[in-house]
Amino acid sequence: MKITEIQKERNRQYEERHALAVERLKGIVAEETAGERYVPYFQDVSIFLLELENVRRMIESGEWERFSLEEMQSLNQILYSDVTEEKYGTSYANPAYACANFGLDMGRMLSLLYAEMRSGIPFAFEDRADYLTILYELFIEIYNCFENAEDQSDQDEDGQWDGGPRIAEIRSIFYWYASDYCDVFLADRIMEQMDPSYSFAADIIENADLDDDKYLYRFGEYITENELGTARYLRTLPEETLQKMADVYTEGYRIGFVNTGKDLSKKSVVNIRYTLGFEKVVRIAIENFRRMGLKPVIYRAASGVITKREHHKIGYCGAVANWQYEYDHRQDQALFMNKRYIERRLEVMRTVYEKKKALAAQVAGPAVIETFGEKPFSPKTVKEAPAYSEEQRKLALEYDSRSGQITNEYIKGEERSFTIIAYPVPEIGADYPEIFNEVIRINTLDAKLYEKVQQTMIDALDEGEYVHVTGKGGNRTDIRIRLHALADPGKETKFENCVADVNIPVGEVFTSPVLEGTQGVLHVSRVYLEGLQYQDLELKFEDGMITDYRCGNFGDEEEGRRYIYDNVLKNHASLPLGEFAIGTNTTAYVTAKKYGIEEKMPILIAEKTGPHFAVGDTCYSWSEEIRVYNPNGKEIVAKDNSVSRNRKTDVSKAYFHCHTDITIPYEELEEISVVTKEGKHIILIKDGRFVLPGTEVLNEPLDEL
Repeated sequence: MKITEIQKERNRQYEERHALAVERLKGIVAEETAGERYVPYFQDVSIFLLELENVRRMIESGEWERFSLEEMQSLNQILYSDVTEEKYGTSYANPAYACANFGLDMGRMLSLLYAEMRSGIPFAFEDRADYLTILYELFIEIYNCFENAEDQSDQDEDGQWDGGPRIAEIRSIFYWYASDYCDVFLADRIMEQMDPSYSFAADIIENADLDDDKYLYRFGEYITENELGTARYLRTLPEETLQKMADVYTEGYRIGFVNTGKDLSKKSVVNIRYTLGFEKVVRIAIENFRRMGLKPVIYRAASGVITKREHHKIGYCGAVANWQYEYDHRQDQALFMNKRYIERRLEVMRTVYEKKKALAAQVAGPAVIETFGEKPFSPKTVKEAPAYSEEQRKLALEYDSRSGQITNEYIKGEERSFTIIAYPVPEIGADYPEIFNEVIRINTLDAKLYEKVQQTMIDALDEGEYVHVTGKGGNRTDIRIRLHALADPGKETKFENCVADVNIPVGEVFTSPVLEGTQGVLHVSRVYLEGLQYQDLELKFEDGMITDYRCGNFGDEEEGRRYIYDNVLKNHASLPLGEFAIGTNTTAYVTAKKYGIEEKMPILIAEKTGPHFAVGDTCYSWSEEIRVYNPNGKEIVAKDNSVSRNRKTDVSKAYFHCHTDITIPYEELEEISVVTKEGKHIILIKDGRFVLPGTEVLNEPLDEL
């Protein structure tokens, strides 16, 4: 694969430093000059880094291309085995294990160090000698501290020297590493999101033999039967089916611009995000996008502490070797983050965007292929894992807010759009081929039929002052959602008639509620949000803001609250109800019930199978001023709320930079009704079935159950 001229030049600049670092690593493998308890750690990590260097040299020389499939698979397993569930318990990447060996503070730092070294795996496959040099030098610098520690170290519990340096020294090294190299790793990360010349993944997708499993191992990602099985299954599909899959995906993207009145012709770059295995579809999609005048940027999900966003995978990726490992290291920045570091990141970010503002203006937004069906993950609380202090939480929120403002200044929200589609992976079960084909069908349902039925619902909803949603059985939902008033009902509407454009598949109507007067309890027995499981999740609202919350994941209720605070509220004291929607895709619901995969459905599809409530920003954040119309010509006026209107006076108080959908399945619904100003109740759904005249056709799939 070709590398950019910038990368080649930087590799040349680092050539001497790289050679010196590699020689030093070879020496560390055989040395025992650090404190006795630390020798195995430094030797093991040195061996790992030399393995990375070996891979890089094989890539550079072309030797890798002569490997057999079995040799590639073996090396892939070796590189990722240390963090798999089977070995994680005794891995230095595990904060609990590292702390048991080195004490809490030093254990956390050395676990972070090893995790940061592991972020070098993709750099080896991209022949990034410059990036690897930086990692090697960080490791060597910290190792040198242990060599020279002598009696300057902290004492252990027995008052004896433990063979290590002061923790403050190690923390300082990490701080300056992250601060100094922001203008390398973070700056390059921003460029990768805008510049099509960063084409490592695109080159593989467009030029590799996609009928040979070997191409998957060239990415440097962890490869499992999911990625292999997906690629193999796509090879069995007719070319016209692959074309249809790509067309639905790219047309949804194009129509998203049309429906929101945004000019796609002003743009030249589309960001493609997907999980490995779908290359046959992505290759066709790239050609479709090119015909729209768009070049692809396909950047990898970040792995290093400077660039990653907690445990989220944003960009292309392979399998996750162990979600607990990712979760344990999601807040590693807590070990060195301070106000100065945040300002440094923001400075680098603005500098890059300002220097490349013409390029940034060309970015049209992401086109995402999600997957579902993987083994559900419910994290364990690991007390040794780094966690933000309250002050650091405030800093993280400040960074999210200010970085979001900077991004929107150069890649304007009112000019960009997106699309998302989802497909299952083989891990979903023995019915994978049948489920995959069903999902293709779901993703290509008759949009015109849904448009007509949904308009009937919207006509009823437009009469309402609020919507009342109640659960049945064990579901404790009882919530009233206040709706915007219409100044001119003949020309205005409260709900968007969402067919198959940015959110594929078809099937929902949604609005931005009025916060004042929105109140009650939202409850769901089990739901998966951004890959994490929540049991017995309950949120309470007053005037549209979350006032209390709980879940049943843990025996300790406070632990459950912290889980929600970290992962749903995103460290905010509260969030508004940014969206209320009613999903109408009963075909998707029946498919999930038929194959017993309700819990594995992604929110993208699940949100179409019942009412859903999104906490955080509205669907129109950063683009509220754009006039949007339903297919019937009525303008959608419910696009903001009393929080997002702060954008007019203080934008930092307007947005939360998150939007999390929570769906109540049909079977947990007692009733959804629209209540008019006169007190009239118009029932839309009763006992999980659509009862509003003109919507009964949605019950036909339900009759199959």
